[in-house]
Amino acid sequence: MTNAEPSHTEAFKERFDAIHTNVAKAIKGKPGEIRLALTCMLAEGHLLIDDVPGTGKTSLAKSIARSVEGEMQRIQFTPDLLPTDVTGSMVYNSADSNFVFYPGAVFSNVVLADEINRASPKTQSALLEVMEERQVTVDGKRHPVPRPFVVIATQNPVELDGTYHLPEAQIDRFMMRMSMGYPDQRSEVEIIENHLAGTRPEDLSPVISLSEFEWMIQTAGSIHVASSLQRYVVTIADATRRMDELRLGVSPRGSLAWVRAAQAWAAAKGRNFVSVDDLRELGPFILGHRMLLAPEAELQGVSSTDLVRQTIDEVPIPTVRD
Repeated sequence: MTNAEPSHTEAFKERFDAIHTNVAKAIKGKPGEIRLALTCMLAEGHLLIDDVPGTGKTSLAKSIARSVEGEMQRIQFTPDLLPTDVTGSMVYNSADSNFVFYPGAVFSNVVLADEINRASPKTQSALLEVMEERQVTVDGKRHPVPRPFVVIATQNPVELDGTYHLPEAQIDRFMMRMSMGYPDQRSEVEIIENHLAGTRPEDLSPVISLSEFEWMIQTAGSIHVASSLQRYVVTIADATRRMDELRLGVSPRGSLAWVRAAQAWAAAKGRNFVSVDDLRELGPFILGHRMLLAPEAELQGVSSTDLVRQTIDEVPIPTVRD
């Protein structure tokens, strides 16, 4: 795809700002988190939100879906949830004497996988194919999900009773990992005012069409990434694979996710090229959850996010010439 024209990125920024403003009507005091979530979706990635209940995770997903005229499905993950509840299944139709595929909840533009770590590993793995391939295979037949498509998964980091650890293979499929955090007092007052006024995420009106959002995704993918920045990304990812504090470094999928997210991040700022600052700002949210700490580092209280920032600071900033 050819590089995006400045006029395209200007139009991209206008639409991005319109979506952001609309979502912010329901999600108070979280402009940075909204920007990250939109960037993730525009880069065709998936988002993992680690936070305690009641901080607006579900409202964020609903608000984004409403703002772009998309369809949203919510899956409440529980120990008795079956893989077919997620992906769909073949059901016998007695009238036609054949089996008909009935789509599961993943056949939507925004899929909220609520408390994903409460489902069994078998059910969690049902998401793996659709997250990576954007399709579901049932009885040997492929069924593509709608585009755009994003999984926003949540998990409670405090309450661990009755939960299953997410395997590294599944965590790596999430482009970003973030937390919402508690709002400040002023924002929390605005949340109460919204509730008393009857303003809910479901009441938001779309500000762009789904086809316009698809155009934004295509435009983000055409943002220029200089060769020197591509090497910069790989150098940092490779450095994490050789760190004594880690058992597992950043995968090639992580490097690619970092570049794709930076493209959408740059376009949201009205630029048709990625800068070093774009990569540095996004690094902790893209790379941190892909790094598995060694036991000694865990005992010393080292965090993967700190290691990301340390590595980024240690690698020389490249001179962008192409």
